[in-house]
Amino acid sequence: MRNFIITLFFVAFLFGNVFGQNAANDKSKNNLIEKDSSAEMAKLMTAETLSKHLAILASDEMEGRETGMPGQHLAAEYIAGQIKGMGYKPSVGDSYFQKISFAYNRWNELGLNVNENEYRYMWDYYAFPSSNMHNPEIETNEVIYLGYGIDDPKYSDYEGVDVKGKVILVYQGEPLSKDSVSFITGERSYSPWALDWRKKLETAKRKGVKAIIFIEQDVKRKVSRYRDLLLSGTVNLGEDAIGMDENFCNSIYVSTKVAKEIIGKKQYKKFIKTRNKIRKTGKPKSIVLSANIKIKMDKDIKEIIGENVLGFLEGTDPELKDEIVVVSAHYDHLGKRGEDIYNGADDNGSGTSTVLNMAEAFMKAKESGYGPRRSILFIWVSGEEKGLLGSEYYVKHPIFPLENTIVDVNVDMIGRVDEKHQDNPEYIYVIGADRLSTELHDINENANKQYTNIELDYTYNEEDDPNRYYYRSDHYNFAEKGIPAIFYFSGVHEDYHRTSDTVEKIQFEKMEKIGKLIFHTVWQLANQDKTIEVDMSGEE
Repeated sequence: MRNFIITLFFVAFLFGNVFGQNAANDKSKNNLIEKDSSAEMAKLMTAETLSKHLAILASDEMEGRETGMPGQHLAAEYIAGQIKGMGYKPSVGDSYFQKISFAYNRWNELGLNVNENEYRYMWDYYAFPSSNMHNPEIETNEVIYLGYGIDDPKYSDYEGVDVKGKVILVYQGEPLSKDSVSFITGERSYSPWALDWRKKLETAKRKGVKAIIFIEQDVKRKVSRYRDLLLSGTVNLGEDAIGMDENFCNSIYVSTKVAKEIIGKKQYKKFIKTRNKIRKTGKPKSIVLSANIKIKMDKDIKEIIGENVLGFLEGTDPELKDEIVVVSAHYDHLGKRGEDIYNGADDNGSGTSTVLNMAEAFMKAKESGYGPRRSILFIWVSGEEKGLLGSEYYVKHPIFPLENTIVDVNVDMIGRVDEKHQDNPEYIYVIGADRLSTELHDINENANKQYTNIELDYTYNEEDDPNRYYYRSDHYNFAEKGIPAIFYFSGVHEDYHRTSDTVEKIQFEKMEKIGKLIFHTVWQLANQDKTIEVDMSGEE
């Protein structure tokens, strides 16, 4: 018993020595943070704590945390309960939740028949319910091939063509010269007609087109990419969904096999000649094709409610506390499909758990006299899997002034190892840090050199990254508003978006080390004298 008391006293002494240093050292008028206090507080980022949170968040009881479903609400309650226990006060009135109304669109029935041939959904064609009208009448015996469906002062497929009430067949993208120069931009860069899917649908609607049939060169790849949306339905912010389908022409994406059936053998050579002439000269040309087409679109629309969860830690410096560092992670996943549960341990239980652990570490730092000089907003967003919707809603309806938000630090999938790094699990992909602020890049680099020494891989930060990960996580909605953002990501793996993304495959020691790097980066952002500088345009 005596040895136990001595041990307990010794532990208490050490604990008090770590967390009570501020009383002896807080002599600076600016409440400057000691250099070693960051390292001490980072010790609170532990594999044990991360494992505890993740075991709950990725359990079967959470039912895959799909946006608007019971499991997502249960996960939100867990996160809110944790930060309440840490000492965080409600940030949204008397609540920790920023409620979001989503519009949920799902196909009841979708069918395509061409010349009496019935085609298979998600094999020969696909369509998004949110951008199509409910149960439209689409039946025709002729189709107009209209190039790329573009109406631009420098190139217009519509000029001189009567398309009202017609079905048109178009290619995606835009015409390029043999040197890959856009006939619209005059450069080797795409115009908005190729980058913004809305433009062609909105234009066709204004022109009175009945439906657009897009020729999809690789249906299997696109279906694989959008599989979850196509199976479970599409979700939009409720405020954006009002009348959304009324702004768009009905549309469907078909394989080259289906396109050939529409074109027909007799008209095929003429079609190819017309298509190649457009590509060669940059001058639009259309032809009328004979084909019997029936498209059936019957969809269901309903409102679902999701939540962002907010934990706000007020800064300690009167001159800096109005500035806000945002630390974000999405906690939603894919939910259930029948009896199958998509637990989403890595995606993004790993990021959710890391931000929870970080919120606890910063709160304990503040309670011990080492509170951050700037304020920190920890935000767990929903709707990421549906199109970054939770973070989009926050930047449209910020709880704290967006003009005071100086940076977003985003954590999405950091618990596994991808194929490239099998021999070295101590790595992390860093994305976006230098797009708006070279200083943000330098802060993260310096934190790594001083504290963690893991491999920082910038492969996916390249502007020509075909995966376009910079645009595919929640940091992007902040960056789009001109707020510097950094995204931590350990890459995809064989269990990505599968039921096999489970807790036992998570590498918690790796998570801990990456968590400490993120902690040190946030610590510097929240405590340095100078506000992080925006010195880049962010444009590609």
